[in-house]
Amino acid sequence: MSLVQQLRGTGVAIVTPFQSNFSVDFNALGKIIDFLIDGGVEYIVTMGTTGETPTLSKEEKKDIIQFTYEKVAGRVPVVVGVGGNNTAELEKELGWFPLDKAVAVLSASPYYSKPSQEGLFQHYKVLAAASPKPILLYNVPGRTGRNLSAATTIRLAREVKNIGGIKEASGDMAQCMEILRDRPEHFLVVSGDDALALPQIACGMDGVISVAANSFPKAFTEMVRLSLRHQFKEAKVLNDRLIEGYELLFAENNPAGVKAAMFELGLLGNYVRLPVVPVSDALQARIHDYIKK
Repeated sequence: MSLVQQLRGTGVAIVTPFQSNFSVDFNALGKIIDFLIDGGVEYIVTMGTTGETPTLSKEEKKDIIQFTYEKVAGRVPVVVGVGGNNTAELEKELGWFPLDKAVAVLSASPYYSKPSQEGLFQHYKVLAAASPKPILLYNVPGRTGRNLSAATTIRLAREVKNIGGIKEASGDMAQCMEILRDRPEHFLVVSGDDALALPQIACGMDGVISVAANSFPKAFTEMVRLSLRHQFKEAKVLNDRLIEGYELLFAENNPAGVKAAMFELGLLGNYVRLPVVPVSDALQARIHDYIKK
């Protein structure tokens, strides 16, 4: 089965809950996984950047990946995030992390280094050769400082065997439409922007890897399913209700915003690791009112 079939719909970039001493809260993580699957998400993405991976140790990541497989227990597919800006180190990690039960590896493009398009191509070519599972490119220039161009994306899709798709979070609709126009048939294209998911699916995307679905899984996944069935009038009704939620979740920081919402839902303690801090009291109050509403 192709990734286009396996990962159609809503994936959720799951948060990492912490206890008050900032150790990983596995009890809360188990509760969140059940909440998301019961809420209708099509797949789980563990160790994406929403999981605060820059502040997790390799051992913590490995434990979280294993726990996620055991808790999901085959109910939905699992995608594992393995990204960074040290190509050689990532090559090793792809052999070290337990990827046997994953359907794909999501890899954010290198941050800070600002490689050229050729550098990005060669980086992903090395990862694809090292990975036991298909690589999903992740283009998020607002975080990495460098855009993965449509031309480079299509070159990777056509020339590199183990590249299976892209999470496209540039926010550039023209670039997204160019990728959708030129992609090979087997190449998965999903949105990385909750607020743009509906129009991007209308342009031909296969779904979304979402942050908002951590806190609003039922409404969000139904909006995506309606959009994929081209029932855009009905999808818009749900999306209109979620627009304020998208704004609140990203107003100060991700994942501080989504953790604030999940705290209001009783899913986790409101703890994030530095340099991220919890949202301001004023934003927390607005999130509280929105969740209540």
